[in-house]
Amino acid sequence: MDMETLFLSHPHRLERQALPPTVMALGYFDGIHLGHQKVIRTAVEIANERGYESAVMTFHPHPFVVLGKQSELRSITPLGKKEQLIASLGVNRLYIVEFTPTFAALSPEAFVDQYLDGLHVKHVVAGFDFTYGRFGKGTMETMPIHARGRFGQTVIPKLAVDGEKVSSSRVRKLLEDGAVEQLPRLLGRFYELEGTVVAGERRGRMIGFPTANIALNSDYALPAVGVYAVKAVIGGQVYEGVANVGYKPTFHKTREGLPNIEVHLFEFSGDLYGQTMTIEWHRRLRSEQKFTSVDELTAQIARDKKEAEQYFRCFSEKTCILPEKEVF
Repeated sequence: MDMETLFLSHPHRLERQALPPTVMALGYFDGIHLGHQKVIRTAVEIANERGYESAVMTFHPHPFVVLGKQSELRSITPLGKKEQLIASLGVNRLYIVEFTPTFAALSPEAFVDQYLDGLHVKHVVAGFDFTYGRFGKGTMETMPIHARGRFGQTVIPKLAVDGEKVSSSRVRKLLEDGAVEQLPRLLGRFYELEGTVVAGERRGRMIGFPTANIALNSDYALPAVGVYAVKAVIGGQVYEGVANVGYKPTFHKTREGLPNIEVHLFEFSGDLYGQTMTIEWHRRLRSEQKFTSVDELTAQIARDKKEAEQYFRCFSEKTCILPEKEVF
């Protein structure tokens, strides 16, 4: 059964008796990391056991931005990607609640009455640190008080990897450090960005390494500036390659705006303009450097390509252990 997505603005107009009884997973869920997956999978399991529908409630835009705690927060999983990942976990319905100052001002009791009991929720699943209502005064400890016996609760304890909590902020820190090879241990998958191939400066083809210039289709959190071994998915086909995230200091004196993303694919010939590309980030090879000549740059790209090819050979054969990359 396909997942149904419902967008709600406060006050919502849905009527309890017109909705199926559900087991609801609650959270912002940026990244859909292993901790989030545990919350959502638990809701799906309980729903299946009890014969209810499974549901997820998330919020958009990010509460931190709406409440002024951060001016901008780029997403690990923008809304469309988040929707895909939640659907892949077997969820029946997704509620996306528009997070506004008015919604944020609801008392914890009003949130429970209108958005849990009011949506025919029979059981709630959330992480130990989930908060709700004005000033985040509602917690999973107060939930039974506000539920008043109308629904049950399951609290998912902290999930740790290497003794440290799995969290969206930890994922962001690893992205900022360029340590993309460590992300699968937190996400259960490689980090991905999706974008459209657009016209670039065409310097790559002049030096023998044609590159696809990527315009991101959403506000993704970017890995640190540098060169990476990546896989790219285009029209269902998977290609190996190298990606550069940066400002091309060999050709440009200043850094302005977001860095460019360019991808050189090893086994591809043809026109990519206008095509959608999903980039899977495997391993950082080096930081971005300024070269004194185009020849020096070309020689380094050839070394990058060789190192990436060695990585993918090891990755597919699982026969060799690559040294940990220095994070800088």
